[in-house]
This record gives sequence, structure tokens and C-alpha cells, in this order.
Amino acid sequence: MLSARDCDDLAGRFDAETGFRADVDMARHRFGEGRYRYFDHPLPLVVTSLRRAFYQLLLPVAQDWAARLRRPAPWPPTLDDWLAECARAGQRLPTPLLLGYRAGGWNALHCDLYGELVFPLQVVIGLDTPDADYTGGEFLLVEQRPRMQSRGTALVLPRGHALVFTTRDRPVRSTRGWSAAAVRHGVSTVRSGRRRTLGLIFHDAA
Repeated sequence: MLSARDCDDLAGRFDAETGFRADVDMARHRFGEGRYRYFDHPLPLVVTSLRRAFYQLLLPVAQDWAARLRRPAPWPPTLDDWLAECARAGQRLPTPLLLGYRAGGWNALHCDLYGELVFPLQVVIGLDTPDADYTGGEFLLVEQRPRMQSRGTALVLPRGHALVFTTRDRPVRSTRGWSAAAVRHGVSTVRSGRRRTLGLIFHDAA
């Protein structure tokens, strides 16, 4: 999804003094060990373009999931309209972010929920090359299956590649039709080097 040049540009922004609305030390909040930075407006053009394009691609999936789980599907046809609805609900802060980890860094399992309005899918894009720029640091998903033990998945995220995953749960077939399986995500311990990613979340924050 991103060229080497785009990856270099975004990764290079991580240490910039401007362009961000918030800077979070994960250890301070017991979220893990690392740092993430929420972009401020105006977002970088490549981030805006990716966010709009992915929203259009993922909207049919979100609508299908809502139908299976018998939930409302409040998402309008365009990202701009959806973000306007978020703003009317008091969710006005941009949520695209850069995440960075050095050796020993990790991210606790969590969900990215910032208010009542939620889009059910989100995207992470790798900005560094596994086994060259860093080792370890696998992307983790843990699914709580209904009436069963949790199941974990570890994924290596190649540079420039995107991974789409659920924001909080997904529909799974059950004996009574469809049930919601809760899913949390995180990052395993980085053993060496530096790992940076771009996160695209499609609802804004309160």
C-alpha cells in the first residue's frame, strides 16, 4: 500500500516536533513500552488519501457484519460524512497515528474505542522491514471465542503492507446463527532495532 519513499517519509515524521496533537508514553500509562503519536490537522496527504480509500473498501464489510449481528449500520457512504457525524457527537479529534518501539518495546492487548461512534474495522501499515530494521514485534490478535478458550494469532507485518483487523469484535457462526467474538490487538516484544507503523482508525475521538 505504501512505496519505500512513503514509508521513509512517514517513519521520518515520528521524531518531528510538530504535526501531532498528542504524544503518549505507553509505559507511563501501563499500556506497554513504546510511544505513539496522534496526527493533528491537517493530516499528511498520504494519510488522508489512504483513510478515504480504505473506508470505501471496508464499508461493505462493516455493513455485512452489522447485518449478521443485527446491529445498526450508521455509516454513511463517504468518510467525510462519517467524520461529520462523529463531530456532531463530540468526537472531533483525529485518530490516525504513528506507533514506535525500540528493543524491549511492546503493546498490551487493547481495543481502540474513543467514543460512542465506532467503525468496526481499522488498518495498520508497516513502515520498517522485519528482520532487517527490527526483530520480534509481531502483530498480535487474541480472539475470545464464545464459550471457548481464547485463540491467538501472531503476524509479521512487511514494510509498506497493510493489515485490516477488527476494532473490537467480529461475527462468527454459532449454533444460533451469528455471535460476536471479541478481539483485542497488540504487539509482541521487539527484540532488536526499531519498529514503526501507521495506524488508520475511521472514527474520531472525543
